Amino acid sequence: MVSLSKNQTVSLSKESSSLNQLHFGLGWDPAKKKGLFGSLFGGNDSIDLDAGCVLMDSAGNALDTIWFRQLKSKCGAVIHTGDNLTGEGDGDDEVINVTLNKLPDNVEYLAFTVNSFRGQTFNDVDNAFCRVVDQSNKELARYQLTEQGSHTGIVIASLRRNKGNWDFTAHGHACRGRTIDDMHADIVATVVR
Repeated sequence: MVSLSKNQTVSLSKESSSLNQLHFGLGWDPAKKKGLFGSLFGGNDSIDLDAGCVLMDSAGNALDTIWFRQLKSKCGAVIHTGDNLTGEGDGDDEVINVTLNKLPDNVEYLAFTVNSFRGQTFNDVDNAFCRVVDQSNKELARYQLTEQGSHTGIVIASLRRNKGNWDFTAHGHACRGRTIDDMHADIVATVVR
């Protein structure tokens, strides 16, 4: 498993010999409240973050968008397993599964995002991460998000088709936007190279 830093890229094809199924997991915890009010009010609220994925061509044009209002891509290659409203518990809170050989040839990028539909900021989030697991349940790459702030969205990572291989890049780019559609300009500027 490769632990990535911000803006670092790894070839997933080199990490897994027969790459076809990917599990993109996103996890987070509600930040523990500090001080008098934190101890008076339990110190822990639920945090509703939403994982999303935009399929884009080489120019950054959106071909399809997968999020809690559309859980499956039109081509059937990308499936969101459902919305987690709290962030409670260990492990992945939201999962997007990708079948690479079902992706249309014009899909160059898959941009993975996380945003707060309710408008909660990343100041209220701890231990946010994303990870990529292959079909044999081997964790190929992990990116631990360390930045907090008043933003409501993050372009967290992307996959890029690279001469038959797939490269995974950790971005961690903070942006505004309560839905994945609000973030499209940031997604293109961050992911398309």
